[in-house]
Amino acid sequence: MSLSDTAVRLATLVPERRRQTFLPTMFGTRHLIIAENTLYNLMGWLSPQDYGGGLWDFYEQEGMPLYLVPTSRPRYRIVCETNGYEGEVPAEAAGIIATLFTFSHLSFKYQSDLLVEGYDRLYAYAADHSEASEIFQAID
Repeated sequence: MSLSDTAVRLATLVPERRRQTFLPTMFGTRHLIIAENTLYNLMGWLSPQDYGGGLWDFYEQEGMPLYLVPTSRPRYRIVCETNGYEGEVPAEAAGIIATLFTFSHLSFKYQSDLLVEGYDRLYAYAADHSEASEIFQAID
């Protein structure tokens, strides 16, 4: 196995010119509006003290959509009433948490390979993230 095979593959910011196709590719056109609203609502539920809407950045890995990141703050307090998690994480980790919640929530309501594949891809990415411990405690 070469070094490049074991290296963590980083996510990259989606350029402005491709933002329009990111969400339909991530969630599919059938679930696009529902998924987008679910993500923003879940972020508000997870971080009621710190999140009040705003712009999001989109991240991909090897050309595949991965997660969204809220840009209104550098850090967010996350409170998950369903599992007792409370913590403060960087915006990127908060976005990963909210995106994982969104994929999971929607996959219980809609049969979609895109949702399952998106969750699996992001879960694998999160396992190697510097905030993996906080991310997995929040989604547990």
